[in-house]
Amino acid sequence: MPSFTTQIPNLRVRGPVMSIQIAIDTMTEESLRLQGDSVPTPVSVMAMVDPGATQTIIREDLVQRLNLKPLSALLVTTPVSTEVECYQFPVRLFLFPEVAFECAAIAASLQYQDIQCLIGRDILQHGIFIYLGHNESFTLSF
Repeated sequence: MPSFTTQIPNLRVRGPVMSIQIAIDTMTEESLRLQGDSVPTPVSVMAMVDPGATQTIIREDLVQRLNLKPLSALLVTTPVSTEVECYQFPVRLFLFPEVAFECAAIAASLQYQDIQCLIGRDILQHGIFIYLGHNESFTLSF
């Protein structure tokens, strides 16, 4: 089972963050290749593991960078608002070299934060997340 463990100074304040790559989904990539079109390069971002998030969220600017096409619109409830219309986009997350997941990520502003992605329970349901506050570390295994 591939695993990632890291120690982060001041983990309680910074949160369980890690560098990942976000790319277009496999089906879109195959379609672009068959048509002879260029495939957008995966984008390296800082992501926070967030077991409080139902779904994975990506920052809105990544939609343009990867030329993503929306799957659907949905109403989202956040800690500060209800029924905010957001769009879902098919993406592939490379959490570490041998672990990638495809999901329908919600695009949101994620403004005023040092992250571009929240890894939600749609991804966490496939693995094990261990938060060790006493030694400022966390482990993510799939």
